[in-house]
Amino acid sequence: MSFVGELRVDWATSLSLVGTVLKALTAPLVGTALVALWYREPLVPFLATAVLTLAAGLALERLDRDDLGLREGFLMVALTWLAIAVVGAVPFLIAGDGNLATPVNALFESTSGVTTTGATVVENFDAHGRSVHLWRSLLQWMGGLGILVIAVAVLSQLSIGGAQLMETESQTQDVNKLTPSIEETARLLGWLYAGLTGLMVATWLTLGAVGLGPEVTLYDAVAHAFTAVSTAGFSPRAESLGAFSPAVQWATIPFMFLGATNFVLLYHLTQGNPSRLADSDEFRFYLAVVLGLTGLTAAFLVASDQFTRIEQVARHSLFQVVSILTTTGYATVDFVDWSPAAKHMLFLAMFSGGMAGSTTCSIKTLRWLVVVKSFRRDLFREIHPDAIRPVRLSGQVIDEAVVRDVYAYVLLSGIIFVLLTVFVVTDAARAGPGIGEFEAMGASAATFLNIGPAFGDAGPYGDYAWFPATTKVAFIVLMWVGRIEIIPVLVLLTPAFWRS
Repeated sequence: MSFVGELRVDWATSLSLVGTVLKALTAPLVGTALVALWYREPLVPFLATAVLTLAAGLALERLDRDDLGLREGFLMVALTWLAIAVVGAVPFLIAGDGNLATPVNALFESTSGVTTTGATVVENFDAHGRSVHLWRSLLQWMGGLGILVIAVAVLSQLSIGGAQLMETESQTQDVNKLTPSIEETARLLGWLYAGLTGLMVATWLTLGAVGLGPEVTLYDAVAHAFTAVSTAGFSPRAESLGAFSPAVQWATIPFMFLGATNFVLLYHLTQGNPSRLADSDEFRFYLAVVLGLTGLTAAFLVASDQFTRIEQVARHSLFQVVSILTTTGYATVDFVDWSPAAKHMLFLAMFSGGMAGSTTCSIKTLRWLVVVKSFRRDLFREIHPDAIRPVRLSGQVIDEAVVRDVYAYVLLSGIIFVLLTVFVVTDAARAGPGIGEFEAMGASAATFLNIGPAFGDAGPYGDYAWFPATTKVAFIVLMWVGRIEIIPVLVLLTPAFWRS
C-alpha cells in the first residue's frame, strides 16, 4: 500500500481552505495597485501577483472540502502562513528595487511582515516606492488580523500551547462562540480590529491638524495604524517613530498596548462591561509587567544621564518598553546607545509578549502568569506537603495538564532560542562578519519571538541585511514557527500525525 493511501489527514480540505485565503489576498493586492496608481508608481508588481494568487487560490479551492478536524486545523494553520509569506514576497521581486530584489531578502521581508515580526532587510528606505512600503504595512495588518481570528476561532478549539486558557481569562465559556458561528465571530473581531485601526488614523490626523504632529500625512497615519494595532512595527520612515513629534509618540502608545490586549475582553469593553478587564488576572499582570519594566528602565536612564528632561525619560522608557513587550518593535530613539542596564530591561521585555487572544507574539503574559502562580503554589507545598492548592486564574481552577503544557511550552521556547543563538554565532563566524553574543541573543529573540529590532547592527535603526543568507533562512523558518506557536509545526513533523 502506498504512503498516500495510508494518510489519516484530509490534506485536500486544508489546501482548499488555504486556497480560499489566497483568493482573498487579491483584494489587498489590487488595493495596493490603486495606491501605486495614485502615486504614479509601477502597477505590475501588484497586479501580476494578484492574477497569479487568484489563479492559485481558485485551483486549490476546487479540491474536495470536508469539515475541519484537529489534524486539518494544524495543517491549515501552518500552510496558510507559509503561503501568504510566499505571495507577499512576489511584489518585492517583481519591483526589483533595492536589496528586496533577491529571493532570500524578499521572503525574509514578507515573512517578517505576515508574522508581524518587523525585522527588516531594507537598507535604503528611499529606494522603495510608497506602494511597496504600504504593502509591507498591509502584510503586517493582515497577519495581525489573521492570527487574532485563528487564535480565537481555531487554536482555542485545538488547545494549542495553552490557548485554551483564553476561555478562563476572558471569562467566556467558549471564546469561539461569542456569536452563533465562527464566521460571525471572525467578522466581529475584524470590525473591532478595523475600528481600532481607524481610531488611530483619526488620532494621528487630528494631531497633525492642530499642529502637534506637523510631519503627519494621511499616508503616514494609515501605514503606521496598520502596523501599530497589529503590534508589528514596520514603518515607511527610516527613523521609525523617531521621525514624529513627542505628541504623536505619546498617542501611539495606547494603540500598541490595546493591540496586545485580549480582543475578547476588548469586545466586552465595547459592550459596556469594563469589569471583564478589571477582573482579569492576566490583564492586571500584563499592566504590572509594563509598569514595572518601564520604571526600572527609566531609573537606569536617569542613572546614566541618558536624557536631560524628565519628560524624555518617561516617554522613551515607556514607549520602548511597550513597543518591545507588545512585540511591536517601533523605536523613538536608537536604544543601542543606551546603558547596558537599560538595554537588558528591553531584552527581558522581549520574552514577555502581551495577552493571549491578541495580535501579540512571544511567550505571552498568560503563560508567565501560570508559571508564577504554579511556582508559588509549589513553594507553599514545600512547607505544607498535605495541602491541596490548585492554580487559579480569575478565580477559576486551571487543570494540572494545562499547567504542564504551559511549562513545556516555555521550556521549549527557551531551548529553541538557545539553539538559534548558537547557530547565529556559529554561522556568522563561518561567513565572516562575526557577531557578539549579546547581539546574537537579541537577534535570535527578536526573530523567533517576532519582536523585530534587536541590538547592535540589527538595532532599531539598523537592519538584518548583513546577516549571512543561511542565517536569514534560519530566521525565516523561526519567525514562522514562533508566530504559529511552535506546536503545529512540531506536530506536522511526527509520523503519527500523518499515519496513526
